[in-house]
Amino acid sequence: MINVTLRDDVRAFEAGVTAEDVAKSIGAGLYKAVCACRINGEVRDLRTQLTEDCTVEFLTFDDEDGRRTYRHSASHILAQAVKRLFPEAKLAIGPAIDKGFYYDFDVPAPFSSEDLEKIEAEMKKIVKEDLRIEHFRMSPEEAIAYYKEKGEIYKVELVEEHASKGEPISFYKQGEFTELCAGPHIPSTGRVKAFKLLSCTGAYWRGDEKNKMLQRIYATAFSKQADLDAYLEAMEEAKKRDHNKLGRELEYFTTVDVIGQGLPVLMPKGARVVQLLQRWVEDTEQKKGYLLTKTPLMAKRDLYKISGHWDHYRDGMFIMGDPDDETKECYALRPMTCPFQYQVYLNKPRSYRELPMRLGETSTLFRNEDSGEMHGLIRVRQFTISEGHLVLRPDQLEEEFKGCLELCKYFLGTVGLLDKCTFRFSQWDPNNTAKYEGTPEQWNVAQDTMARILKDLDVDYEIGIDEAAFYGPKLDIQYHNVYGKEDTIVTIQIDMLLAEKFGMYYTDADGEKKLPYIIHRTSLGCYERTLAYLIETYAGALPMWMSPTQVILLPIADRHQAACQAVADKLDAYGIRAQVDTRSEKLGYKLREAQLQKIPYMLVVGDQEAENGAVSVRKRGFGDQGVHSVDDFIKLALDDIATKAKW
Repeated sequence: MINVTLRDDVRAFEAGVTAEDVAKSIGAGLYKAVCACRINGEVRDLRTQLTEDCTVEFLTFDDEDGRRTYRHSASHILAQAVKRLFPEAKLAIGPAIDKGFYYDFDVPAPFSSEDLEKIEAEMKKIVKEDLRIEHFRMSPEEAIAYYKEKGEIYKVELVEEHASKGEPISFYKQGEFTELCAGPHIPSTGRVKAFKLLSCTGAYWRGDEKNKMLQRIYATAFSKQADLDAYLEAMEEAKKRDHNKLGRELEYFTTVDVIGQGLPVLMPKGARVVQLLQRWVEDTEQKKGYLLTKTPLMAKRDLYKISGHWDHYRDGMFIMGDPDDETKECYALRPMTCPFQYQVYLNKPRSYRELPMRLGETSTLFRNEDSGEMHGLIRVRQFTISEGHLVLRPDQLEEEFKGCLELCKYFLGTVGLLDKCTFRFSQWDPNNTAKYEGTPEQWNVAQDTMARILKDLDVDYEIGIDEAAFYGPKLDIQYHNVYGKEDTIVTIQIDMLLAEKFGMYYTDADGEKKLPYIIHRTSLGCYERTLAYLIETYAGALPMWMSPTQVILLPIADRHQAACQAVADKLDAYGIRAQVDTRSEKLGYKLREAQLQKIPYMLVVGDQEAENGAVSVRKRGFGDQGVHSVDDFIKLALDDIATKAKW
């Protein structure tokens, strides 16, 4: 007999009992709901045999690991359906992802919407068949021969990689379908209750544009139809808010093939919003003691060699010249600003009295992102950030880190993004030392210091292993777009290494030369990405203070245009961005157009308003606000702007 420790008690079973049998013994309700289990902390199949005393935790769809198991099993059902309908299709990979799953296929022609409907119908048949999902293993030689016989070239490649370890290869089988997979999986196909194929797009094999383009089918699955329906409804709302669609419709930005992928053009509206944000950030940072710099957009490779970017980031840089020809000058567009801003510090000898030195810059950067990663304004190849580097004494580190965190919280909170942010403590991977500068001892000091600071500041964070910068750990502030895709919006990094590379010494109070610490940070992050999130958060209806056009004046007839222009000029004198709609259209049409353009205030002027120096006010989302004198409206508008009201 063995003792199995469960959540509420300890039960005795015969050795060799499966986790599935243990679940059945607890109750039919649990057995029907459970997707996988955690045995002594490791996620496993329910079919796993228990041969010694252990702790078992059952995982349902409500648990992250249970949910991923459920959705990964759904991806196998998708692959089985495709093979039934398109036998010539070659299988690649099909993992579970945050909001669902996908599977990549090599097929002669892209899947059509009609194909997806047929595949989904076939998946429903497989679910109805309630095929038992069985686990087994093959030797590497057997697995390679198996897939070669079937012509599954991508599976052969994957098996050959696993074969180098010399261990048996894990497979799962459901009916006639067999899949290379480490698992775990649910017991049978009949447990997948609700799913939906969402889209199909191209995806390079292994994300490498040098490889063949495959067809990726995205899908999702839930344990209840009601939850799937709610998710699909939320996705419809997300499509309406998607900045890549809405931002183009409202003319905030565009992209042009002859300019290039990942190089968006900001239209007047988008450029105005970014300008407003940049001025606000620069003015606020100046009040916080930041010194503004403006440094070159490119440098010789020599600079990047000193900083380490040449060794650790070269593949992500745009290089002009032959990078391997040392006999000729070679330049590269900057992917980061740090080695440039350090030259300000190095301009003359520094004393401990000058520290902290807070250097800030509105920096345009260039990164050679993979083409498959491009998405609207969120991931681009040229972007502008609120970058800064703080050079400081070790005893100033915690206070300055706190200041950086408070500043970015202020910016993100004011624009309305902070509530949806999460924090990640990005650390190095000691098993991947080639990716990083420094010694294990230096990294331990840096990470222990950062952990203490985050604890003192009561920051609730997740840990990201192998996510650190090559020179130090960082706090990443994460944000999810309307589709749930996560990106970093702001980062604060502790650097104890690069100062020595550049010889950035200061003379301390004891007269000794010492090396400073450096904080690399952004405050509002990438302006293009921030603009994208703002468009999605507010569905294009930006708060008054950052709206490109804050007020539009609508003359009822042509004879009222002069009065409208006079009001617009007065608003302009107070810094309120106003336009006059001079088109010969009916008032109702102009109002609808202004509403579609998400303009905060619409001021109507007719005979009575023109005669009395007044305007009829309509407020976005609130409707008719009655007639106001021009001066009273100006006070109202200025108050909205000053308080940065979110409506």
